[in-house]
Amino acid sequence: MPTVSLNAIIEKMKLEVLTKEIDISKRKVTQPDINRPALQLAGYFEHFDATRLQIVGFVEYTYLEGLDEDRKRKIYEEFMSYDMIPAIVFCRELQPDPLFMEAARAHNVPLLSTKQSTSDFMAEIIRWLKVKLAPCISVHGVLVDVYGEGVLITGESGIGKSEAALELIKRGHRLVTDDVVELRKVSDETLIGSAPDITKHFIELRGIGIVDVKALFGASSVKDTQSIDLVIRLEDWDRDKEYDRLGLEENYTEYLGNKVVCHNIPVRPGRNLAIICESAAVNHRQKKMGYNAAQELYARVQNSLAKKREEDED
Repeated sequence: MPTVSLNAIIEKMKLEVLTKEIDISKRKVTQPDINRPALQLAGYFEHFDATRLQIVGFVEYTYLEGLDEDRKRKIYEEFMSYDMIPAIVFCRELQPDPLFMEAARAHNVPLLSTKQSTSDFMAEIIRWLKVKLAPCISVHGVLVDVYGEGVLITGESGIGKSEAALELIKRGHRLVTDDVVELRKVSDETLIGSAPDITKHFIELRGIGIVDVKALFGASSVKDTQSIDLVIRLEDWDRDKEYDRLGLEENYTEYLGNKVVCHNIPVRPGRNLAIICESAAVNHRQKKMGYNAAQELYARVQNSLAKKREEDED
């Protein structure tokens, strides 16, 4: 199961540690969901998921201010007794009262603080954790950002994926990763691809070796992450195989339960793979904007046939 260290969250979100004496080096967050413990601070602990990051906003804070000391002690003690709590974050630079600090130290629960508003912090931390904790697989291929579309080029080893990517980079597009693509499912519609740290910004070209794309073509030629919008599967040309020549129906491939549009492109001498990938990306972008060239051609043919029938009847 993927995890994110509490230290990584503190660094990313620029949080202040209020309980410096508590060791947080081994603290992990295991899920992207967060919890605002309003009901728990009111005494209702049914269905309380203590493994989530706990967020205290202005509403919870002002409610606690109105409680008497005995009630605070009882609520704090019960709340902190859930030792699975990874941390409690106070938004808007709100400071926990001495009783809250005392209970947190007694139960070894880290307290953190942020300057951000509660809504802004929640939106950002959920988005970031969803990416970090998303289900992840590694696939063999090359991921390139072509006109803003994430194009995943797959195929057998040595078929020309890296060469096509290099030509695309020379044409102004951006490399995300070569050879190994780490895919993360951040939602039911979105797959995000990235490079392993070891091979980041490198391309392997047979006969030449390893090429540092960022050093050769500049920082504008690379990108850290990219959504997967289109898959292009390269394969050896087979004379006996029927290839789609109209594109009226979309073909799909599936990663982590998400379907992605897939084109099978036959490779033979004389075919410029970079231009084919560019054209496929632009065509896919047009389809998302509501224009389908294949359907337009089909409509023209149907209209032409209808006119011919009318002329024959006359």
